[in-house]
Amino acid sequence: MRKLAYSLVKIWMKINLHLYFGKIKISGLENVPQSKPVLFLPNHQSALLDVLLIAVDCNRKPWFLTRSDVFKTKTLNTIFGFFQMIPIYRIRDGRESLKNNQAVFDRCSDLLQKNEAILMFPEANHNLKRRVRPLSKGFTRILFNTMDRDFDIDIQIVPVGINYADAVHFPDRVALYFDKPISAKALYDTADVKSSVERIKQVVSNQLKTLTTHIEEETNYDLKIKQLKARGIDFLHPKEANLRLQQLDENISNSPKKEKNSFFRFFKAIFTIVNLPMLLLWRTFCKPKVWEQEFMGTLRFAFSLISYPIYYFLLFFVFSFVFTPLLGLTITIGLFLFNWLYVKTYKI
Repeated sequence: MRKLAYSLVKIWMKINLHLYFGKIKISGLENVPQSKPVLFLPNHQSALLDVLLIAVDCNRKPWFLTRSDVFKTKTLNTIFGFFQMIPIYRIRDGRESLKNNQAVFDRCSDLLQKNEAILMFPEANHNLKRRVRPLSKGFTRILFNTMDRDFDIDIQIVPVGINYADAVHFPDRVALYFDKPISAKALYDTADVKSSVERIKQVVSNQLKTLTTHIEEETNYDLKIKQLKARGIDFLHPKEANLRLQQLDENISNSPKKEKNSFFRFFKAIFTIVNLPMLLLWRTFCKPKVWEQEFMGTLRFAFSLISYPIYYFLLFFVFSFVFTPLLGLTITIGLFLFNWLYVKTYKI
């Protein structure tokens, strides 16, 4: 029963993600091993959306290492447990809490020895900047902890590049790139653990830098972003973006960004009018409560997931009561299809 419920929730979430995003591009799924232990290591930009996007499309049923401060009540623990989320403790949770991580690492080792898949973010935090940040050694502790138990275990590291067109605004598009697996055993030297840690971190970091747009220098980051946007770079194609980064000349001024044509402005105006109650609710009561820009996409998706079914039902009820059920159904379906078309065709 639990397995069926999980599968149904996964299907429901996948449908809603594809309704929310204008485009979800998935590449490299053939690289994901099906019968070996897997550690997914993606870059981290947009809070919970990163987790959901990988979970519904990775061809495995992964466990997730999640910041411990969200496990606040028994109810939340039950919900998160259902979705296979495991708390991980960070220095900001208190130095004393870090000792709990050994039990977490042992549990992860048990899972990997059963050929399960685990997802964790090696950057250990999220940030909207288009760059791969220095990796934490937490994932190497899980790997080495497991291989110390069984050196012959063939753990496959799968770096994943997550690329948003614009993680803050709507409608957004996203591309996920699953890289070829890396054998952890081939990079682990039991006689020199310290060098092994740095070697694995470097290999994973280098791969992630090819799977997502990576701007190395932070001092001129904003200039680089402006130049790329001015040249119409599609961030869903990181190889092209990284190639263009190497060709940019800081002495050349930014070319003006192309204005949207009148059709798209009209399209957006119609979308605003027919969805005005929802937009007002979001902008007045929900959006001001977003505490970090990295959570904007996640909370907007959650808002849409909850509020739009209610909005469609109310429209159907009102028009059915005032006119006829057929008209109410026609208007509701028509609005749904219009919104779907807007999301799929409008680009920021």
